[in-house]
Amino acid sequence: MNKITIIGTGSVGSTIAYTLAVQGTASEIVMIDINETKASGEALDIRQGTPFCSSVNIYAGSYSDAKDSDIVIITSGIPRKAGQSRLELAQVNVNVTKQIAPEITRYCPNATYIFVSNPVDILTYTFAKVSGLPENQIVGSGTILDTARLRSRLAEYYSISQQNVHAYVFGEHGDSSFVPWSLANISNIPVDDYQVNVYPALNHEEIEDYVRKSGGRVIASKGATFYAVSISVCHLVKCLLSGADTTLTVSTMMHGEYGIDDVCLSTLTVVGANKVKGKLLTPLTDVEVELLKKSANSLKEVINGLEI
Repeated sequence: MNKITIIGTGSVGSTIAYTLAVQGTASEIVMIDINETKASGEALDIRQGTPFCSSVNIYAGSYSDAKDSDIVIITSGIPRKAGQSRLELAQVNVNVTKQIAPEITRYCPNATYIFVSNPVDILTYTFAKVSGLPENQIVGSGTILDTARLRSRLAEYYSISQQNVHAYVFGEHGDSSFVPWSLANISNIPVDDYQVNVYPALNHEEIEDYVRKSGGRVIASKGATFYAVSISVCHLVKCLLSGADTTLTVSTMMHGEYGIDDVCLSTLTVVGANKVKGKLLTPLTDVEVELLKKSANSLKEVINGLEI
């Protein structure tokens, strides 16, 4: 029996609830929003389709209804607009996070909290600072979506199953993210050496540009991104509820790893059994370590200008 609360029932929050219901991940889903009518409508719409899914009790509620949740997913805040960076949203959504923290932790002190709202690294950091909860209960979706975009693009490029592609995006979920290409491989073959068929030389910069700009392209085309991020977050939920640990590029607090401290960003992290278990210190080149530090510093510059 898994109880999951979703705070924020916009496109992302509602799609996460729908995906959890269809996948049969949760037995109970609580949907909370400042717009109670919207939350009720979203819950009703999903609930009326659940006779064809695994049994799930899904309803709109208040913070008190979240009591005893195993996982709380926070998607509330102002969404990113076309041409706007995630970091430009910072103070507005930091304030929202500060308002939510005491309300939800009062009822769910033992839950694992997943942040999805942008800028996700800064909101994850904010919650870690103001909630009073252990850091192993707090995780941001980070670059799991960026990593999925990367793997999807590489799989298309080489015409191979995405399951055979192993590559990651590290750092900020945003403009300072980067791909540690020294780790990228297809079935243990370095990605640049994969030569089953004749392909042009892989352009690393072009691939990274594709990954960074994918969200903006979707927003410009349809107004918002919610399918891919929702699938990514639901995968994180399944990993947290699994008995086996999983490594994912999620955003957690850094404590000296790679010489970085007091900031949340994404590196390979071990999650499982409703908790963050720790970081996997993958070997990076000197250049990649510097890129990670550059990403950390760009986040710290924004944090230093915020009221947290």
